[in-house]
Amino acid sequence: MTQPPHDKPTASSPDELREQVEQTRAELGQTVEALAAKTDLKARAQDKAAEVKEQVAAKAGELKENAVLKAGELKVKATHLAHQAQDRVPDPVKEAKATQVAQQTRAMAARAGQQWQDRAPEPVRRKTAQGARLARDNRKALLVASGLAVAVLLACRRKR
Repeated sequence: MTQPPHDKPTASSPDELREQVEQTRAELGQTVEALAAKTDLKARAQDKAAEVKEQVAAKAGELKENAVLKAGELKVKATHLAHQAQDRVPDPVKEAKATQVAQQTRAMAARAGQQWQDRAPEPVRRKTAQGARLARDNRKALLVASGLAVAVLLACRRKR
């Protein structure tokens, strides 16, 4: 803002002078507001904090997207490497592992059966044993009945 020299008249009429005074007041008010804003440390700190928070949120979103993409890539790569490793394992090793898993499964089933035997009430155990004997003794009839039931279910499904 430039000021005219004080020795020259600045306004030719009182109205012009009032107008210049109002303009000067408005400029002075803006200057005071700007200075007040610069000296308001709390507001400046809050503005800066909000700005940094926005930047951090944007960066976090970007990093999250990158992490998701990278995780997907790594998953594909890990699956590929696992298939390669599985292809390189000799068949005897695969068979040995399958045998081991089968043995562990049988052992777990035996433990579960033993726990059931230990915890089930006597009448329930007797009825279960009787049902198992009946099923073993009548395998053919049981298989025929099961086959008929499956055939009926398939026939009912086709009609729909």
